[in-house]
Amino acid sequence: QVQFVESGGGMVQPGGSLRLSCIASRSIRTIYRMGWYRQTPGKQRELVADITTTGTTNYHDSVKGRFTISRDNEKNTMYLQMSSLKPDDTAVYYCNAVASGFQYWGRGTQVTVSS
Repeated sequence: QVQFVESGGGMVQPGGSLRLSCIASRSIRTIYRMGWYRQTPGKQRELVADITTTGTTNYHDSVKGRFTISRDNEKNTMYLQMSSLKPDDTAVYYCNAVASGFQYWGRGTQVTVSS
């Protein structure tokens, strides 16, 4: 079992930057794939980016070139660096991983992009 706690959300103006962090309750070294998802009211949760233990990354088309996902196995932490933020990026962002056949989610952190 593993628990995740997200942090780093907040309100930012369009064009601004934020860095989200997801801290795990145990080592993430053996968790093959971890990802960031986001959700807005009335819409399905969507994958923003994910990363494997080998460092292979995958991004939603809408964030390519603006967001960077990374993980630090020594700190049991995954990050999402978000730049050139747009109002459409406004959402609750969730940390996700599958471990030992179970899917785990954090509680989310709100990101609001508004002038």
